[in-house]
Amino acid sequence: MTDIQYDVAVIGAGTMGMAAASFLTARGAQTLVIDAFDPPHDKGSHHGDTRMIRHAYGEGRQYVALVKRAQTLWEELDREAAYPVFQKTGVLGLGPADSVFLNEMMASADEHNLSLQRLSSTDVMNRWPGLSIPDDYIGCFETESGLLYSENAIRAYRERAVRNGATLAMNTPVVSITPTAVGITIATRNETFHAKKVIVTVGAWAKQLLPDLSLPLQPTRKVVGWFDADETLFSDMAFPSFFIEDDERMFYGFPSLDGSGLKVGRTDGGQPIDPGLHTQDFGRYDADEGDLRRFLSAYMPAANGPLKQGKTCLYTMSSDHDFIIDFHPEHDSILFACGFSGHGFKFGSVMGEVLSELTLDGETPFDLSRFCLARFQA
Repeated sequence: MTDIQYDVAVIGAGTMGMAAASFLTARGAQTLVIDAFDPPHDKGSHHGDTRMIRHAYGEGRQYVALVKRAQTLWEELDREAAYPVFQKTGVLGLGPADSVFLNEMMASADEHNLSLQRLSSTDVMNRWPGLSIPDDYIGCFETESGLLYSENAIRAYRERAVRNGATLAMNTPVVSITPTAVGITIATRNETFHAKKVIVTVGAWAKQLLPDLSLPLQPTRKVVGWFDADETLFSDMAFPSFFIEDDERMFYGFPSLDGSGLKVGRTDGGQPIDPGLHTQDFGRYDADEGDLRRFLSAYMPAANGPLKQGKTCLYTMSSDHDFIIDFHPEHDSILFACGFSGHGFKFGSVMGEVLSELTLDGETPFDLSRFCLARFQA
């Protein structure tokens, strides 16, 4: 048992947790960072090389202030790190003209004065000849957004946290979190730690670690694939990051980076899973590759080449697909953030800042009312 009492313990050092540790230590907080694995890794939601950042937000205008701050912080990290964190590819959204998602995206751009180009289907196919889309589709192109190198980002925040004095306890699964008269006791399989406050950012394991909260979460197995593509059409010099609404399905992807192949995934669908059983088993289901190929055949036939690689990851879906960020209703020394529902990575930088502010100051300038736990009890 350690005799040290840390100011803050961050449990779960993936996307949100590692960023939080970086911001906490920058403010001088004595910080312990605990993870069941050794981030970056392939057991959760952050691996697979790239994630998208878009600003005109189809999920709701309330997210825009957060994502604008996130963009600023990612660019700061990109300048600091010895490897790329952000690349401005632009983001192209495509779908039917009456798409609720695209119309909310346009409304959020208007409300927040964001750079967004409205394009007809003819405009889209003339500009990016690798695409084939229906006549009634429209395009929304954000010029200032792009992709994040997800594993690089976590690595950079980890390096910053360590430089600032963070203590790391990797490959150390947490068994329980117990409030005491003076703080929190954190039991792991081999050691017990003490902290004045705790931030829980364990992704798909949140329900297990906070069982008394009955969190409405469903870990879901998702897949992504990289396909050999015509580089003249689909390299990052010629093609943006993208998402396409196809009936009630939503596909997304990234241009080929250094010949890696066009990356494509699907935001909906997937298989409910116990996170402890998650493995890298792309191809276990026919739909793993089949769904992606059917999409490519319809919309990007010149990218429907041989599969270069396929990977699985975990989405942790909340019941309404909005984030859950709150203090424990009975223990205000426990703050938790979970349920990022497949669209959270882009917010990792600002979430790190927000979680550090909530922990050290008890407040943040951002409106988080949309993300409160109480909404599920109303």
